[in-house]
Amino acid sequence: MANITAATVKDLREKTGAGMMDCKAALEASNGDVEAAVDWLRKKGLAKAAKKSGRVAAEGLIGLAVAGGKGVVVEVNSETDFVARNDAFQALVRNTAGVALAGSTDDVEAIKQAAYPGGGKVEEAVAGAIATIGENMTLRRVASVSVAQGAVGQYLHGSVGEGLGKIGVLVALESSGKADELAALGRQIAMHVAAANPQALDASGLDPAVLEREKNVLAEKNAGKPAHVLEKIFESGLKTYYKEVCLLEQAFIHDPSKSVAQAVKESEGRIGGPITVKGFVRFALGEGIEKQESDFAAEVAAAAGGGA
Repeated sequence: MANITAATVKDLREKTGAGMMDCKAALEASNGDVEAAVDWLRKKGLAKAAKKSGRVAAEGLIGLAVAGGKGVVVEVNSETDFVARNDAFQALVRNTAGVALAGSTDDVEAIKQAAYPGGGKVEEAVAGAIATIGENMTLRRVASVSVAQGAVGQYLHGSVGEGLGKIGVLVALESSGKADELAALGRQIAMHVAAANPQALDASGLDPAVLEREKNVLAEKNAGKPAHVLEKIFESGLKTYYKEVCLLEQAFIHDPSKSVAQAVKESEGRIGGPITVKGFVRFALGEGIEKQESDFAAEVAAAAGGGA
């Protein structure tokens, strides 16, 4: 049997909202596999749909840069939050976002080799900042959105300066309407994305494996029912799931009585033309990175020779 730690139980509880003992039972039944335990809890009706964890597990900054119909977002990580307040580090992130905006690729390795303002390459600028500031740093990822005609809406949460923050969102809106009002709508939708964290623009953008997982959960919860009944359950269940994770079907945070798609449609008259949401990108600082947690008191005791 897998060793179920208190930290693992705590992690599962934070992901699902289920009780501590239920989480422990789920982990034991799933041999310590957290994702399988999430499904186990859902099949028992003890947890809501699995959501990606939004816990910040690394420090640094998200940088945004927008010009015309293109926008880019970059993540530059550091070891501590103190560095995010450093002017030199902020300049590094802001300039790196500018380099990415001027380029034609989202490939991190290619951007590292691109020319950095003032001379040298981006990777050399990062190395220089490491030497000067004294912490390890890395350009972790880059993404962009663009439209031939329209606007790119942007929003930064936890802003620490122009184009810098903890969560960065870009939304590409294609339209021949008024550019300024289109950008304002894009910002509203970007704020929604920051808060609601959709997984895809619409159902077609979801991973088929994720949809199959949802079906399996529904099938387990409704085991024994006839096939034709299960099909209706699948259809209803997936519609509900789409409203939770697809941007266009989510309830708009600025007016929950309508979906994002409905809000966009209703804006067309004011903006002066059809509007298409072409895409979005959302970076939350440190998402997906596991940060080692330590018992500070135990470390001090061990260092002092009192660990015995």
